[in-house]
Amino acid sequence: MSFELTFIGHAALGLTTGGCELLIDPYLHNNPTANLSPDSVEADYILISHGHGDHIGDAVEIAKRTGATIISNAEICGWLRKKDLKVHPQHLGGGHTFPFGYLKLTLALHGSILPDGSYGGNPAGFLLTTNDGEKIYMAGDTGLFGDMRLIGDEGVNLAVIPIGDNYTMGPADALRAVKLLTPEHVIPIHYNTFDLIKQDANAWAKEVQSETDAKVHVLAPGEKFVYP
Repeated sequence: MSFELTFIGHAALGLTTGGCELLIDPYLHNNPTANLSPDSVEADYILISHGHGDHIGDAVEIAKRTGATIISNAEICGWLRKKDLKVHPQHLGGGHTFPFGYLKLTLALHGSILPDGSYGGNPAGFLLTTNDGEKIYMAGDTGLFGDMRLIGDEGVNLAVIPIGDNYTMGPADALRAVKLLTPEHVIPIHYNTFDLIKQDANAWAKEVQSETDAKVHVLAPGEKFVYP
């Protein structure tokens, strides 16, 4: 019973579980924190939380090269389908069983517009139940919302949440989110990519660990978290 998550940089993640390679919000090109290029990654599935350029990133290029199926909301999938890509559309609250586990789209308080100005539908987070029963919550870009407690009721093994402020939760609200989610482990993302979202993740980690039972893992780009 294990999975491996790689922090690529900003909000881009790699996840290996169920014999599948997943990429989440693969913003690699022009990402000052990423240590990988779009032509160096492999993927069976690509998860896109919303349409902003720092999240849809290089998904089109990677999917064309790898043949990966892209999972996102219906509006983004419709936009990508016109580019002859394989897609699986979902919507908030809806789940589907894939070879890597059961994936549900969750609420995210944010915006969503595609790179060409098209409407990008509702932003989302992802709650994945792996084939072994582990729960991974990848919040995407979001502000704090009270129903995080309902997500926590699922029994979250790993929560991946933004802490950068300005566009998403800042450190104080991210701490409150951890208290609602009660996860076993936490990984902060979406910080220090640009000066506007600069944060001291290690200081935040100490505060979280002093006020909750969660163990925080501050990862540098390229570092991995292996569960258990």
